[in-house]
Amino acid sequence: MERFSWDALPTAVHSEVLQNLGPVEVVRDVEQGQNSSLAVVLRTDLGPVFLKGVRGRSPQMRWLRNEAEAVDLAPGLAPAKRFSTNVVDTDADELWFIVGFEYVNGRPADLTPDSDDLPVVGSTVANLSAFSGGPLQPLAKRWALADWWTKFADERPDEVRGWDLVEMTEWSGSAADLVDGSSLLHTDLHEHQFMIDDASSTVRVVDWGRPASGAAWVDTAFLVIRLVAAGHTPEAAEEWAATVPAWRARTDKGVTAFASYVAGLWSYRAASTPFPGATRLSVAAREYARYRLSM
Repeated sequence: MERFSWDALPTAVHSEVLQNLGPVEVVRDVEQGQNSSLAVVLRTDLGPVFLKGVRGRSPQMRWLRNEAEAVDLAPGLAPAKRFSTNVVDTDADELWFIVGFEYVNGRPADLTPDSDDLPVVGSTVANLSAFSGGPLQPLAKRWALADWWTKFADERPDEVRGWDLVEMTEWSGSAADLVDGSSLLHTDLHEHQFMIDDASSTVRVVDWGRPASGAAWVDTAFLVIRLVAAGHTPEAAEEWAATVPAWRARTDKGVTAFASYVAGLWSYRAASTPFPGATRLSVAAREYARYRLSM
């Protein structure tokens, strides 16, 4: 998306920010992330604020709205929301959605084998799984479509050799019911979503663009695949998962269906709309799915 600096923002956006935050001073632009038109850190009388915004109706605007709603469901773990509002730039006849979040200082987690961060990540996920998903869309509803393996085969027929597409589609089709539940799910946890402040020994979870309600063990399962991508064996990744209390509520069938669904989805996305790291993640997801199917 086109990125706007503070000085390039429409007057209407400036006015709305100042109305909600009072006088501001720009600390820096945030270069990470590709789904915002605006990402800047401001110094305010309320403390530092991370200001995000999206111009124009789009999936990215919906994700930012999701994030603005979801952070209220995980107090103390997600960054606090200072304000959120729609702004109409009348000069360009365009809608903006802007959100001011508490600025969270920290570093990404290290998910590689033997990292000292692994217990910290585990305890953080344990805390997250204790929250209710409340009014969020159920993951079961989002996963109603389950033909990702067929779509992947159409895109990359060479890469599905050795896979039973009928079996994988059947497993994927059973995933929706098996991941159903009422817990708060982030659904996109990876190393950069954990902000670890070594000075204060605190951890926050950021970027809540795709939250859902579902089975409490699901976020742990997502991280199992991320651990495989970071160099763990599937066995070692599941040994780490066993340290998270919510993992005990899983079923073998549920985890295998989850792994099959995610492997198909991530492989299709890597083939059709690649993003940085997509190939590595899809390979890790297929490795984990093969492991689950061999058990």
